[in-house]
Amino acid sequence: MVQAAYIHIPFCEHICHYCDFNKIFLKGQPVDEYLTALEEEIKLTLAETPTKELHSIFVGGGTPTALNVTQLEKLCQIIRGHLPFNERVEFTFEANPGDLSTDKLRVLYDSGVNRLSFGVQSFNDELLKKIGRTHKAEDVFRSVDAAKRIGFHNISLDLIYSLPGQTLEDFKQTLETSFSLETTHFSGYSLIIEPKTIFYQLLNKGRLQLPDEDDEAAMYEMLMDQMNKHGYQQYEISNFSKKGYESRHNLTYWNNDYYYGFGAGAHSYLNGVRRSNYGPLKKYMTPIKNRQLPIMDENFLTSKEMWEEEMFLGLRKIKGVSINHFLQKFGESPLVIFESQIEQLKEKKLIDVSDKYISLTQHGRFLGNEAFQAFLL
Repeated sequence: MVQAAYIHIPFCEHICHYCDFNKIFLKGQPVDEYLTALEEEIKLTLAETPTKELHSIFVGGGTPTALNVTQLEKLCQIIRGHLPFNERVEFTFEANPGDLSTDKLRVLYDSGVNRLSFGVQSFNDELLKKIGRTHKAEDVFRSVDAAKRIGFHNISLDLIYSLPGQTLEDFKQTLETSFSLETTHFSGYSLIIEPKTIFYQLLNKGRLQLPDEDDEAAMYEMLMDQMNKHGYQQYEISNFSKKGYESRHNLTYWNNDYYYGFGAGAHSYLNGVRRSNYGPLKKYMTPIKNRQLPIMDENFLTSKEMWEEEMFLGLRKIKGVSINHFLQKFGESPLVIFESQIEQLKEKKLIDVSDKYISLTQHGRFLGNEAFQAFLL
């Protein structure tokens, strides 16, 4: 059964130097036409693959809150009008601290949005400018305060470490400032330089100075330590929450459950098939006008691929992969299928194996990619 829905809004008022998501500048774009196409895609998909209930709806981008108030209202009406919805659904919007007005917050709250995820990245204004963000630290305080006054209490902050020129002391100050906002959830990611980004071009030209691997590891260790000290439980390699505020949407991915992906460049996983939509707006909208789904790629997973994904996605969770759940899902035990890999990783002290779970060790969290790759048969 489909557990969740991701909805992609590709429009941005600016492009961050590190971002490789499907995005385009907002100005002059056919936003209303895009929302109409999005609604039609949802209808076509639900006719093909219906579901009775979702536990998570996540609107990301791009910058969903770059839409104007009227467009935001239309988007929320589309979601509420076609997707299974009740008060128990975790309904998240990604938000940019610099463009979230009180009117927009009110629209989201009145539409049943009950979780906000702010792209904060850092509280150092100089660093924010360096990575291409247009908001400042004061915008975060103002936006979080406004959201709380409207009625939002489930608020997540995204942070990035190992930024160009960032020091351990700077990251420590960002964490201390973050905790003062008393939000319910944090995501903390190490900067990854992706192709087709401004940072990738700068790195190739020798004009991007990044912290070394030791400093990056020290920042991650600091992240885990400080989150724990401030009462945020680590439930996934990069995610921390107050008790009961784990992101259901994040867990959909790591549990390897089925989910819809709507919008330009969105990905979905339905009935053992992974799909990706066309990214460019015209390529996305043209098939929909002809009442066809805008599918660019479709991958029908083999049993072996399903086993692999269950392991390397599930190992991202601190709890790890449930041996019993794997057995029930696939009819075979991971301890048998991956016997040699598990023994090798245990020898390297990258994983622990209990009666119920296979999980990364503390040391393994620093070398997660090595552990994940071991399960690619």
